[in-house]
Amino acid sequence: MGSDEKLGFLHGKYELGRVIGHGSFAKVYVARNLQTGKSVAMKAVDKEKVIRVGMMEQVKREISVMKMIHHPNVVELHEVMASKTKIYLAMEFLRGGELFERIHRRGRLGEEAARSYFRQLISAVDFCHSRGVFHRDLKPENLLLDEKGSLKVTDFGLSALSNGHLRSDGLLHTTCGTPAYVAPEVIGNRGYDGAKADIWSCGVILYVLLAGFLPFREGNIVSLYRKISRSDFNFPAWFSPESRRLISKILDPNPGTRITIAKIMDSSWFKKPERSNQEVQAGDEADAGGEVSETLNAFHIISLSEGFNLSPLFEDKKRVEKEEVIFATTRTASSVISKIEELGKTKDFMVRKGESRVMLQGRRSGRKGKLSIAADVFPVAPSLMVVEVKKSSGDTLEYNQFCTKDLKPALRDIQWTTSAAAATSPPAAA
Repeated sequence: MGSDEKLGFLHGKYELGRVIGHGSFAKVYVARNLQTGKSVAMKAVDKEKVIRVGMMEQVKREISVMKMIHHPNVVELHEVMASKTKIYLAMEFLRGGELFERIHRRGRLGEEAARSYFRQLISAVDFCHSRGVFHRDLKPENLLLDEKGSLKVTDFGLSALSNGHLRSDGLLHTTCGTPAYVAPEVIGNRGYDGAKADIWSCGVILYVLLAGFLPFREGNIVSLYRKISRSDFNFPAWFSPESRRLISKILDPNPGTRITIAKIMDSSWFKKPERSNQEVQAGDEADAGGEVSETLNAFHIISLSEGFNLSPLFEDKKRVEKEEVIFATTRTASSVISKIEELGKTKDFMVRKGESRVMLQGRRSGRKGKLSIAADVFPVAPSLMVVEVKKSSGDTLEYNQFCTKDLKPALRDIQWTTSAAAATSPPAAA
């Protein structure tokens, strides 16, 4: 921690308060502007750690994008400061939390409330696109609420710009995002239109708002991607005919025929007259109160690769112990297996390998016998592999410690990370 943080002040302009979140690379404080008396969210990014894992480009990109975007439904960046060891981002302080948390607490929303949030989301995304900015990781966790309940889009760490990230074919090529919200063409790794990919993610969000769970839900990432590629989902009985028509047009697996934002705004469901805030809230309570046949347990699908997520820059979420982790990569199966084989030998495991599988067997007994781990690599799309690392036997805690301390760092450079962990490709490759 720098001396200014120890003293509780920053550059003589901000008084730092309590830490409200932290991750692998940064802390976020509530801070008070000494000149205006207003509260801000102050993100303090550790330069050394970010540089060490190759994420400085992501931080720079997020800052440059937020400086460009000034919209009522986008989190505002007030200013950026720096010291020798930290980058400080003074941002709009939002007291309402994540939209995800609201859905998690209450289940599905009523149609009026869902429409209100969706309109604000589309307004923000449309503005971003008009400025040549594609978000590429739209999901309820990246949608915050202010004290009045207004929606604010945040986390532009995976965003791309039309004037610098498009290849000669006019498309983006970096496979990134959060699995359950990613458009099928992004998974296909053949190039994609950033605006159309964002529209798909908006459609998934709208479905989640109205249903309380995801449209594409599978415990296996391969099956999940197959469902996404076919747009294989069902509507709950309570969805209105108009909402079904709109979502079907948004979740069109063919980006060439997928509905545009202009046509979304012109749809009858989107244009339906709004009631007063009190009426919307009352209707929301009544609509969402009793008919949720499925819960948000399905949200574990939101980031199936979370076991290998580099962790969002500014959040710290408690995780239960797991006996498998899943991540995606654009590397070959042989290169992944070689990496795991090399790690196993350095950590005193016996190693057996095949073309698409490698087994690690511990030589020493742990709390529940010898730890045994199996890693399988299989293709889900052209140039995209999924790796499943499972505990075959032994103690779950020892397995989790091995994954956290050894396996994650060893495979950091070959994984397609999700959520706030940006791909480390140079901007031109986006």
